[in-house]
Amino acid sequence: MDSNILVVDDEQRMRKLIKDFLKQKNFNILEAEDGEQALKIFNENKNRMNLILLDVMMPKLDGWSVLRQIRQMDSHIPVIMLTARAEEQDELFGFELGVDEYIAKPFSPKILVARVEALLKRANPVKKEIKDHDGIVIDNDARTVTVDGKNIELSFREYELLKYLVDNENIALSRDKILNTVWNYDYYGDSRTIDSHIKKVRHKLGKKGKYIQTIRGIGYKFEVK
Repeated sequence: MDSNILVVDDEQRMRKLIKDFLKQKNFNILEAEDGEQALKIFNENKNRMNLILLDVMMPKLDGWSVLRQIRQMDSHIPVIMLTARAEEQDELFGFELGVDEYIAKPFSPKILVARVEALLKRANPVKKEIKDHDGIVIDNDARTVTVDGKNIELSFREYELLKYLVDNENIALSRDKILNTVWNYDYYGDSRTIDSHIKKVRHKLGKKGKYIQTIRGIGYKFEVK
């Protein structure tokens, strides 16, 4: 992970404890010992900052004031408040200001790291990559294939075969390589198995079946022309 995290706490011992555990997960850590310094560092690095761990009770500017100013900048950066007080009223006040999560002191560093990772995943969901190959669309998460917007039914092996060909677009794949990859090494079949499945997949793709080309003496290639 290359996420940049700002750790804000007036206790050096606490900052070091948090930093040591987060660095084990390859996070990049910036530190601030008071609210004013936190805002300065945030402003200098806000375009590459991914999360803030923010203590409530600090000199010069407390955590509430820091959070309020950050949210006034229209920043949606995830913020976890570290607080020695876990009173309901304090937590409600924090949520009104835009706190994403609370962790009460003393806390388990391992739990803190787990909370950080979970919050970063929620804040930065993995974007689904769905490629369109001239109307052939494969959604790997849903394991579906559509051709010009129409869903086509493929068996498990037909789907794996098509996906392997598409993932290796413009590359000539030997029958042995296809057999070993799609059917796995423990399958005792021959090239006729591949040929019959290719025929079925081409038929189901309709006019787009022509994109699965036969490479004489080698195998097959997926190529959109």
